[in-house]
Amino acid sequence: MFTGIHVPLITPYGPDGEVAFDALGKLADHMLGQGASGLVALGTTGEVAALTPDERSRVIETCAAACRERGVPLTVGVTGNDTRSVGRALQELPEGVAAALVTVPYFLRPSERGVVAHFEALAEETPVPLVIYHIPYRTGQTVSAATLRRLGGHPRVAAVKYAAGGVDQDAVDLLGDLPDGFDVLGGDDVFVSPLLAMGAAGGILASAHLATDAFAELVTAWRAGEATRARALGHRLARVSAALFAEPNPTVIKGVLHARGLIPTPDVRLPLLPASREAISAADRAAAGLTGP
Repeated sequence: MFTGIHVPLITPYGPDGEVAFDALGKLADHMLGQGASGLVALGTTGEVAALTPDERSRVIETCAAACRERGVPLTVGVTGNDTRSVGRALQELPEGVAAALVTVPYFLRPSERGVVAHFEALAEETPVPLVIYHIPYRTGQTVSAATLRRLGGHPRVAAVKYAAGGVDQDAVDLLGDLPDGFDVLGGDDVFVSPLLAMGAAGGILASAHLATDAFAELVTAWRAGEATRARALGHRLARVSAALFAEPNPTVIKGVLHARGLIPTPDVRLPLLPASREAISAADRAAAGLTGP
């Protein structure tokens, strides 16, 4: 299910500040048409914390329709640091959702035994496969390769979005000995190429809003063993990702998408502020040499 590039969609807003659902549907279809293997709704890139419950439901509905039309999976972000509330949210996911991206419990910083217990409890009651979101620089919680390997052995835990801020020893250890049926997805855009080289199945990449086809080509090249082509493309895409993350995500991405006419405004909701013109221009130039919008 998780081979390839999955785009964690931004949430576009209209001039009135409301979610532009028509634009979201068109953007979802555009990403899939450019080579994305699936979509992720209600991730950090989608400003999920700033959306109302009704807006979240309509975002899922809109993305699910696009994925259903193309026959690809939709993953939905489910956040929380209380096991019971996350379990309820999983139970309430609507039809059309293929998997849930669940963050390692944040702020509380439980022991790794607590992390294991959390995901094992969720795995016993979830209606869809789970993707563990490992992002310690946001959660304050480091999870070892051994713990991820143990969780990956559960039949309802399908993958991990690995965003540890680089290619660390745990990434090397995990990719060197993966449980059957458990995938690693790159979550740090700049480092996705080396993770793919070591055996990651794909990535959940905000940068893939731009040059989606080039990111998809990167996965294909590494899986085909075309190291020379993949290495060169990976370096170029890393420069694009660095430019897109020069200011808080997703502000620069939204700025470039708006400049290219793909969303009605570059707006974000507080406490985020729109990206500077300089950052948008630099990112647009970095992506201009790659194929695809």
